[in-house]
Amino acid sequence: MTVPVARGTAALSTAFADPREHWPLHARRLYDFLITLYGEDDPLPTLAAGWVAHQRSENTQRAYARGFKVFEEFARDHGTHPLHVKFMLADTFSKYLETAPTWVRVKGGQRGELARTGEPYSDASRANALSAASSFFTYLDMVSEDGVKNPFDAVQRPVIDPDYSPTEGYTEEQWIKLLITARDRHRVAAYRKRAYALLLVLYTCCLRIDSLLNARVEDLGYDKGHHVLRVKVKGGSLKKKPIPPVAWDALQDHLGGRTDGWLFETATGGQLDEPAVWRLMNSLAKRAGLGEVNHPPHGVKVDAITHALAKKDARIDKVQAWADHKDSRTTQRYNKRKQLLDDSPGYGLASDVAGALEHGAA
Repeated sequence: MTVPVARGTAALSTAFADPREHWPLHARRLYDFLITLYGEDDPLPTLAAGWVAHQRSENTQRAYARGFKVFEEFARDHGTHPLHVKFMLADTFSKYLETAPTWVRVKGGQRGELARTGEPYSDASRANALSAASSFFTYLDMVSEDGVKNPFDAVQRPVIDPDYSPTEGYTEEQWIKLLITARDRHRVAAYRKRAYALLLVLYTCCLRIDSLLNARVEDLGYDKGHHVLRVKVKGGSLKKKPIPPVAWDALQDHLGGRTDGWLFETATGGQLDEPAVWRLMNSLAKRAGLGEVNHPPHGVKVDAITHALAKKDARIDKVQAWADHKDSRTTQRYNKRKQLLDDSPGYGLASDVAGALEHGAA
């Protein structure tokens, strides 16, 4: 395999800018991680980071970087450089993922200390790791001069049911409790306005969490009688999202006249990240009496779609456009309502049959 590779920083001419300065966050992090293992003279750190940087969305960049680390660790533990993995080892990697314990934080350990004592990888996590490794070799084939055979082409992947999600969604009543708790009972008074505005905008604008966290105050605007937020949606396109009055008022209260910076920032002015929102939601859920619900931020979009489709005059085409989905089938996959036992058409049929049987009784 002949691949054009940028060597270490010492090999880059000082007359030119280092192209790695333009890499997104997750590409730089992966590069730094791999450099500590392979050094600057090995092509893997540059190739892997370049591959992550090639992905369009931040979500994909983060997921692929995470999945690649799992693959890289497996290859290294089996004495094989990741660039030299063949089908047999790739197929073994797939089998390994079925039973391998996952990394979890060590209770009572040092900050950031992890141990492989967690439950085995879920089907979705296994599929992500295999997809990441396969995508990496597809990228190698694209940048190489003589082609690279993808060892993951024939590796079988877990069958994922697109309609199944282990995440338990909130009802509309539970959402009201969550929002009231964020507005009135957040344990840190200084963060109440931020928490309330964040959840309201996320829910009423049907946004992905990464889209909202990447938005800046400068992205707010006004268009044809609507307050709007210009965000980057899945796929990389920009879209204006109308902000309902209740969410707009909460947002303005949160900003307090601020006209620049991240729409939702940390106390030091940095960008708020998804793990912080995850912790916020679960903390508020406990305080609201919703129990130990492990509700991820992306689940907010699922809840919003489910509740919107449950409205009496709901139209799938309008909800689809609001959710930024290209296909209505994607919108329906998000719809948790179809999983509710209360909605089974069998009850209506059984009621009619019961009535007919009663009247026809001898």
